[in-house]
Amino acid sequence: MHSSRRDFLRITAAGVGLSFAIPGLEPRAADRRGDERAKSFLTIWLGGGPSQLETWDPHPRTRIGGDVKAISTTIPGCQISDFYPHTAEQLHHLSVIRSLVSKEGDHERASYMLHTGYRPEPTLVHPSIGAIATHERPEETVEIPQFVSLGDATFPPRGGFLGNRFDAYRILNPGERGQNLVSLVDQDRQTRRLENLSILSRTFARGRQIKAEQTLHQHTIDAARRMMTSDQLKAFSVEHEPKPLRDAYGDNAFGRGCLVARRLLETGVRSIEVSLEGFDTHTRNHEGQAARARTLDPALSTLLKDLADRDLLQSTVVLVTGEFGRTPNMNPLEGRDHWPNGFSCLLGGGGLVSGLVIGSTDPEGTAQRPDDPIEVADLYATVLHRLGIEYAKEIVTPIGRPMKFCSGKPIERLSRS
Repeated sequence: MHSSRRDFLRITAAGVGLSFAIPGLEPRAADRRGDERAKSFLTIWLGGGPSQLETWDPHPRTRIGGDVKAISTTIPGCQISDFYPHTAEQLHHLSVIRSLVSKEGDHERASYMLHTGYRPEPTLVHPSIGAIATHERPEETVEIPQFVSLGDATFPPRGGFLGNRFDAYRILNPGERGQNLVSLVDQDRQTRRLENLSILSRTFARGRQIKAEQTLHQHTIDAARRMMTSDQLKAFSVEHEPKPLRDAYGDNAFGRGCLVARRLLETGVRSIEVSLEGFDTHTRNHEGQAARARTLDPALSTLLKDLADRDLLQSTVVLVTGEFGRTPNMNPLEGRDHWPNGFSCLLGGGGLVSGLVIGSTDPEGTAQRPDDPIEVADLYATVLHRLGIEYAKEIVTPIGRPMKFCSGKPIERLSRS
């Protein structure tokens, strides 16, 4: 059976549990800027369900508003929570959607929905949008994983029916080189190990050359070694970044994750998710949301400014979201519970229209649906369209079931073309 070079690489990547491609002859992605770059997808994942009222859709001085105040932003007429003064100064890079709707109010099911655009079902695992982007738009010059999850996400994005090789490569402690990407022994010992492995491989192949080639065993080793010795691995480290910049992002896992994300984007990595957990505030909502904001606000605002300053925002679709919002009404423990009936996200970059405010929620908290509701599937059709991917493309899953990447339609207001 004939296998193309790319087929070999994909099979090889599956063998080591990673998603990557070998370098080609095109200019390095890191050398391209603005419209010349292929588009990447960056998700800032706020795990647990951030409150829309304490983030991007405050209703101060109302019955449901709580103690939060509203501040002006660089989008005329748009106010957000006073927990986010730095993000307010960078908000013009994005648009605000205040009317996302979903039917999933359970953390795991809603995370699935907000990663894939589909509700969970027992017979099929849908791929995350990041996995689709990596599958459809592999970057030939990138030698490191092309789908990376930074941070300790409770429900990390998956490859679904595209295969495990499109699962996100996880970095639990961003800022350090990725686990399994660097040798755990010194060079001499590594060389001896590889020499011994080579002897075993040749012994196995003796008299069964065709079978040995079909296993792609040696190809797998060669590809893994090429990646482990790639200069692009430096993108996972932040130690050489200026200290003032590191401080601006924040000296914590999330801040370092956002800085690593920028470095990975600069290298040409196709899909990245940076996660910040802890928004599940069933008790003492105000204090809990404020605590998360102290980490999110400096990192997100610095990331947006950094991407814009480096001319990377035009080639990066940025989505800031969690799995749902929180109830307008407080519970007896001064917390807010799960609320999929009208919550907020930020979306922009990649050539999307910025500075829009889409949808609104009832300031009295009595309406069960927001004005101008936006379905999750439409959100992701917009993202895929902007990434240059045929969002309604139908492929046959391993069990023979035809399935579209996305069942929604792009939000025309956010698309220039």
